[in-house]
Amino acid sequence: MWVKLCCLLLYFLALFVLARVFEAVAWYESGFLATQLVDPVALSFRKLRTILECRGLGHSGLPEKKDVRELVEKSGDLMEGELYSALKEEEASESVSSTNFSGEMHFYELVEDTKDGIWLVQVIANDRSPLVGKVHWEKMVKKVSRFGIRTGTFNCSSDPRYCRRRGWLKSTLIMSVPQTSTSKGKVMLKEYSGRRIEVEHIFKWITAHAASRIKTIYNSDRLKEEWNKSDRYRLKIYLFANLDQPPAFFSALSVKFTGRVEFIFVNVENWDNKSYMAEIGVYKTPSYILRTPEGIYRYGNNTGEFLSLRAMETFLRSLQPEVNDLFVLSLVLVNLMAWMDLFITQGATIKRFVVLISTLGTYNSLLIISWLPVLGFLQLPYLDSFYEYSLKLFRYSNTTTLASWVRADWMFYSSHPALFLSTYLGHGLLIDYFEKKRRRNNNGDEVNANNLEWLSSLWDWYTSYLFHPIASFQHFPFDSDWDEDPDLFLERLAFPDLWLHPLIPTDYIKNLPMWRFKCLGVHSDEEMLETFQDSESDSDSENREAFGSEKDVSEDDELNAFQRRSEGPRCGADTCSCANKYCPHGPYGRQARSYGSSGTAGDLEPDWSSWPSQMLHCTECVVCLENFASGCLLMGLPCGHVFHHNCIVMWLAGGRHCCPVCRWASYKKKQPYTHPQPLAADPPS
Repeated sequence: MWVKLCCLLLYFLALFVLARVFEAVAWYESGFLATQLVDPVALSFRKLRTILECRGLGHSGLPEKKDVRELVEKSGDLMEGELYSALKEEEASESVSSTNFSGEMHFYELVEDTKDGIWLVQVIANDRSPLVGKVHWEKMVKKVSRFGIRTGTFNCSSDPRYCRRRGWLKSTLIMSVPQTSTSKGKVMLKEYSGRRIEVEHIFKWITAHAASRIKTIYNSDRLKEEWNKSDRYRLKIYLFANLDQPPAFFSALSVKFTGRVEFIFVNVENWDNKSYMAEIGVYKTPSYILRTPEGIYRYGNNTGEFLSLRAMETFLRSLQPEVNDLFVLSLVLVNLMAWMDLFITQGATIKRFVVLISTLGTYNSLLIISWLPVLGFLQLPYLDSFYEYSLKLFRYSNTTTLASWVRADWMFYSSHPALFLSTYLGHGLLIDYFEKKRRRNNNGDEVNANNLEWLSSLWDWYTSYLFHPIASFQHFPFDSDWDEDPDLFLERLAFPDLWLHPLIPTDYIKNLPMWRFKCLGVHSDEEMLETFQDSESDSDSENREAFGSEKDVSEDDELNAFQRRSEGPRCGADTCSCANKYCPHGPYGRQARSYGSSGTAGDLEPDWSSWPSQMLHCTECVVCLENFASGCLLMGLPCGHVFHHNCIVMWLAGGRHCCPVCRWASYKKKQPYTHPQPLAADPPS
């Protein structure tokens, strides 16, 4: 998890650096920055109208360029970034969807039950034509959608009883606006009563009703009273401008942030004395001033603070977020971090997607489970001070220059999703390259495994758990002959208990005690010294070979071993299960055998001091029925019995997880055996 989190932070840092590179390239090619102010005089009439439409100011009665330019200047300063965004938005030809209501419940659920948005609904009466034609309605939908106003069509033929109860006997336009200034308040429906059906007139009617919810101040005395008043609102945003009504984006935001932020419009058109404005720090108009308990903040001075709905909404959400905003942000971050598993996981492609689906399910489940106590914690009545300190921390951190850069980058990448996805994919491929390079040195088989091999291993694992219960529920291990013949599956379906054998992992074999058999008074010659030095360096490879031979052991090998035991202690080097360089039948079998027989025949005593204290003393391996040769690698089981390392590993890896002598489980601890102390009168043996 921490690796994925570090990769995600590294990706965000790369996005931040890439955005600064784009700004430098734009400045080098065009000679201006996004925060640079634009002189409206130098703009064309079409660009000025585009700016007014994005801000939500009507211009139908202004045929002259001079009047349009003055209206742009009265609404606020224009930056290069805002101009670029407005032109790109105008060029975009994507159609905006409009909702078709199916009946009363659908209308109530979306319109009347929505407390933080504005709806514009065209009602079509029975056997009547719509009030607004199709072409004008599409223009209307595209115009109002810029300000977060949702649209829909209600055909009374789908629910005539509801239309009669509402009094919709003719085609009309309905607008829904929150009635109160509290969050989740009542919604009132207003019907359009104008005679002119043009788009501009309908838009003026919408903006006039939305602006009526904003508190308007017309004189300095009222401003002084409002400025010094302390009420439940912690955030207040003032618009000081010489306009008849605030822009549409300002009015739409007042609906979105109902109960969180108070919007106040100060009309300074007929003011003679503006001294109090200078006292509170307002020296020019138009100005957007954010009043917080910590002081005032002038909106529009930092990067990305444009006079548009999207830019100001992002700014206010960062200062006064809802719990839902924090949840959505955490959901996006968690899923971005989970998708890093697609590139960190190495091996087959199917394995990557299986791990990805598992990670997505796990992370999202943990996120939802962790949010439940947080929601309950925030609803406690004694946490008001904690909530206020948290919001204060948000306000301090999000009014910095770094926070403005982050907001600007968020708006840039969210408006260019293809760039965001391509950079994420490129970052993931880099992680995949370095991770593959790192793991190739450790485990090349895992990196080079194909889909069929991984699916085969997954099927083996699944069938093992399907047909073998967990070992801890069984008291005694049983021999498994499932691999003996696949046809046995059909026969054993009638007797399920016959194939319910425990699945025991073989990891415990690595933890069993291992040591070398030594004799007292033995002097190695030159050849034996070389042999044992080589054996020390190859001990790890011997262990890997022993564990890797698990799949090669079958029931036939066990029968052959018992047959060899019945025939006698001697066996060929090619059939003995302990044929290795430490055992008597290895490459140095003749020399090792003569040396071991001389050490165990009675003239040389084994060095019992090198044995673990809980192991039983013996000089013969009961698996291969051979004596221990000096320097041979031994392994002991929890019961205390000792065997050749290779012999007992082959025995255990074949599924026989018990001692060949006493049948004690090889994975269970046993009371350690203590050797009896010799009597003082008896000579040491």
